[in-house]
Amino acid sequence: MVWLETLQKLQDLGEVCVSVTIAQVRGHAPRGAGSKMFVTKTEVYGSVGGGNLEQSAVEHARRMMRKQTVHPELFTMTLTPEGGDWGVQCCGGEVTLLLEPANPIRPTVAIFGAGHVGWALANVLSALPIAIRLIDSRADQLDSNRAPKGREAKLSLNHHPVPEAALDGLPESSHILIMTHDHAEDIAILDVALKRDDFTYIGLIGSSVKWAHFQRELAQQGHDEAALARVTTPIGLPGVPGNSPQAIAIAAAAQLLGYLELPETQF
Repeated sequence: MVWLETLQKLQDLGEVCVSVTIAQVRGHAPRGAGSKMFVTKTEVYGSVGGGNLEQSAVEHARRMMRKQTVHPELFTMTLTPEGGDWGVQCCGGEVTLLLEPANPIRPTVAIFGAGHVGWALANVLSALPIAIRLIDSRADQLDSNRAPKGREAKLSLNHHPVPEAALDGLPESSHILIMTHDHAEDIAILDVALKRDDFTYIGLIGSSVKWAHFQRELAQQGHDEAALARVTTPIGLPGVPGNSPQAIAIAAAAQLLGYLELPETQF
């Protein structure tokens, strides 16, 4: 089947895509059940009928990619003379599409601070099908020899002299953990992170005294109580004993699992 070859090609290229299949047709429609296409960030392969139906499905698929959705979704459209944003299809039927992340975007976890805890956390999380970005202002802390071997995660090491600048390049729904060597860096990262409303998790390592000081500073920078409430601190699943870097990393990873949306199946 040609679509299997297309899917294999996209997977070989590491191209994120969503499979769109006509699951059900009621009445008249341009194409029948089982018709399929693949949508990437920039391209469309195959067709489910063209026109407003297809373009709406493409927009829905790309919205799923932006949100890093990993679970299938159903999308139903009625083809009426009123049309839509991309023209008129007056077949009169109703089409239900099944949209499945065929090679889903891995959830992104950005760890700011490649110290003992940062590296321990990267090692613990490396068993998961996620993208890990380990970010530090100190280039010598990002030694690739410390990276875990045989990992499931995609790990990238990122040197940023001004680490908060790395936030602009993070996708929607990213998970942020802040644990740098410098409290000034921590608060600068928090300030920028809170100006975006699309991060799923913002965690800050540290004590209640540190957080009380940070809250005063961030309030002076214009962040209200609702914004500050988005910060999880201290990080880590409550009740997990130990204060070694490894114990903190395990507790932080366990807490983060409650926020990660991981794919259950792959094509």
